[in-house]
Amino acid sequence: MQIFYYKRRDRVANFGDELNTWLWQQYLPEAIAQEDDSVLVGLGTLLNNLLPQRLGNPEKVFIFSTGAGYEKPLQSIRQNWHIYCVRGPLTAKHFNLPGDLAITDGGILLRRLVSPQPSSASASVAFIPHVHHATFARDVWKSVCQTVGFRYIDPTWPVEQVISAIQNSKLLLAEAMHGAITADALGVPWIPLTTSPRVLSFKWQDWCASIQQPYRPAYLPPLTPQYPRYGRGLRSGRRSAWHWGWTLAQGNGTLSSAQMVGQSKIQIDRLATILEKIATKRRPILSDRTHLETLTQALEEKLAQLRQDASL
Repeated sequence: MQIFYYKRRDRVANFGDELNTWLWQQYLPEAIAQEDDSVLVGLGTLLNNLLPQRLGNPEKVFIFSTGAGYEKPLQSIRQNWHIYCVRGPLTAKHFNLPGDLAITDGGILLRRLVSPQPSSASASVAFIPHVHHATFARDVWKSVCQTVGFRYIDPTWPVEQVISAIQNSKLLLAEAMHGAITADALGVPWIPLTTSPRVLSFKWQDWCASIQQPYRPAYLPPLTPQYPRYGRGLRSGRRSAWHWGWTLAQGNGTLSSAQMVGQSKIQIDRLATILEKIATKRRPILSDRTHLETLTQALEEKLAQLRQDASL
């Protein structure tokens, strides 16, 4: 069985995507070892119009906890695609799937593989950006975190390094969704935030609905010189204007190009102040542990079914 997950054009590793290999090799080692014409579509926002082309024509496709989004909508499910569960109720509604298939993101399963760390006085607040923003503004965000005494977690780090960093945090400010998913799985409170229209709210809303939590991110001003302009679709136009409107409404202001040039101390200090305000004033999220255990068991049941089907 092949594991399919999104790979960026620039080949930069991304935690949420690379988590597929780390997770499924532990849960489905025998199925992955089989040399057959089947594909597992797992973690990621992959159910869109490009998926058929990206997959080719394998004999069997197993879809497990995947989400809809990005590109154009996927209009139909092929007959040889077997859906065991999807990320949340929004994905299920899009495909008119039964409600019991809307479980949650499979990343939650790592709570069976990694033990939560006991609270420690040395644990710090941590911040993990979206991989796109880490790529273009890594040095800025590192400096911001250093200024305010927060831990910077890079989504391009190896999977186990990211998990360990989140595991040893007392609060995670997350722009990367699988950072938040990992935090929730390990019992680390988290706060969603966004620094540009590139962050897809639909996927967050889908997953948050599955854990019965609202998605109300804190909005930070985009790093205008570092971040590229967004030229199409969900990353421009009304969505961009809406992001900036929310940023101003929250009193976070804007950062001019003059302030940003050379990663000035003014820029760093201002972002650090905003980030610290979010960490201290915003109410963090942590899903109900009983509900999360119910979701975990539901995923395990579907995974057992997939494992059996893959062996046939």
